[in-house]
Amino acid sequence: MTSSLTPEPLTSQFAEFLGMAQTRSATMLLQRAMIPRFRQACRLKLVPSRLCIQACSTNDSSQPQYPSLAFSGDNSSTRGWRVMGTLLGLGAVLAYHDHRCRAAQESPHLYTREEVRAHSSPETRIWVTLGCEVFDVTEFVDLHPGGPSKLMLAAGGPLEPFWALYAVHNQPHVRELLAQYKVGELSPEDKEPFTLKTSDPYSDDPVRHPALKVNSQRPFNAEPPPELLTENYITPNPIFFTRNHLPVPNLDPETYRLHVVGPPEGQSLSLSLNDLYQFPKHEITVTLQCAGNRRSEMTRFKEVKGLEWNTGAISTARWAGARLCDVLAKAGHQLCETEAHVCFEGLDSDPTGTAYGASIPLARAMDPEAEVLLAYEMNGQPLPRDHGFPVRVVVPGVVGARHVKWLGKVSVEPEESYSHWQRRDYKGFSPSVDWDTVDFDSAPSIQELPVQSAITEPKDGETVQSGEVTIKGYAWSGGGRAVVRVDVSLDGGLTWQVAELDGEEQRPRKAWAWRLWQLQASVPAGKKELNIVCKAVDDSYNVQPDTVAPIWNLRGVLSNAWHHVHVRVAP
Repeated sequence: MTSSLTPEPLTSQFAEFLGMAQTRSATMLLQRAMIPRFRQACRLKLVPSRLCIQACSTNDSSQPQYPSLAFSGDNSSTRGWRVMGTLLGLGAVLAYHDHRCRAAQESPHLYTREEVRAHSSPETRIWVTLGCEVFDVTEFVDLHPGGPSKLMLAAGGPLEPFWALYAVHNQPHVRELLAQYKVGELSPEDKEPFTLKTSDPYSDDPVRHPALKVNSQRPFNAEPPPELLTENYITPNPIFFTRNHLPVPNLDPETYRLHVVGPPEGQSLSLSLNDLYQFPKHEITVTLQCAGNRRSEMTRFKEVKGLEWNTGAISTARWAGARLCDVLAKAGHQLCETEAHVCFEGLDSDPTGTAYGASIPLARAMDPEAEVLLAYEMNGQPLPRDHGFPVRVVVPGVVGARHVKWLGKVSVEPEESYSHWQRRDYKGFSPSVDWDTVDFDSAPSIQELPVQSAITEPKDGETVQSGEVTIKGYAWSGGGRAVVRVDVSLDGGLTWQVAELDGEEQRPRKAWAWRLWQLQASVPAGKKELNIVCKAVDDSYNVQPDTVAPIWNLRGVLSNAWHHVHVRVAP
């Protein structure tokens, strides 16, 4: 069976249409039916189609002269029948054209799964299926945002297993894009829907707390509601924000091993959980924040690509484990004069076996004062599965993307990790850069994050009582920089008040955790609405920018403009 949908030659079927129009009554019917269609046809533009080819005038301004069918004069009969013959021919062509278009639309080409499997390379063209539909995506492979190799995994087969893994595809605009490449459907005997009864990579994911606000199910990404986020200085494990890139692995603590690659003159280590317990146990309170926290505010300004995080992609826990510097030293690593990076590889992976990975500079990893952990406890308990059980990296003061979960391998390399999430994501760009001009190699990977704050109470759109309003929120800065002040405004930034800082006292250069803050302020008399704003200042006197516009970027990361909450005042 061929994939060509070019209309067949005007053969016997066309002759049938000509035969239908040989009587005078048929002529009169054609006169009434075909002249309007002829006028319409002359105004149609030529539009390429996979299903049919329209051949008519492209000149919208032409005004064709339609010959009269009145029979007058000596040669009226001849002239009339010539005109009628023209109309008959045109009518037949148009009728046949409509017939072919309807046939193509109503009876798509049918293919077996075996035929689809034969189209799995650029030479044979690349076909895929979704449900019972068949698509030729050859021209789209190089345009695939995730790279050609990811799309080629489905070549000659169903998309469902991969869309189940990367559920971001299951959106209307993606289906509309795919529809452009449809070439047919599966034959009836091959139309059984694809099921994931035994191959669903997310079927073993853990149960989650119902209070979490889910941004994506597969992979699972969710944040606590703002009113719960700052109820406690330490975020309870069940509502700690969850950022997964791949399915959650289910690892056996008895057989778990962490592989630490040693230098040439050292030794490589294969560490069990019990082996890690033998290193001195170190505990620290650390706030983790996703690079995309508050991305939704950037989206409201201008569309970006990424999960629509609100203010909850940030949480704080008490972590315990072995210091990375102690483990690296045990393997024989030490600081060197040349640049080097510690690369982490997780045990979560996609269908190709590609694992999540990231890296940090060796200088940070080897610095005892940086307190980088190979953590096995979270808030006094073994790590929950969603948060990296049995071992994860915790890098205080650094973006959450480097805190690799389900840690399987540690190595020291002359260059940073080649992981997609290190080289092709989690980088900031100028507002002028778009997806046609972006050069990921031109920007450094995000490590330390900028100063940040947000309001968690009251909620946007809420009604507050007149008299006095209580405002709560959080503030944090990357790199161990302490938050020294939070300013709050009730009038959009015209006037300011200083909030009270709560929580643990922060150590100089080791302010790894957030400060919770609150302000009790008088509501100005007669005000019907309040535009509440907050901004934080750290001990380097970095302060948040007032608007999103100058920090907007195509991935929506590093969103730390003043946070606004609009509320109504009860009469």
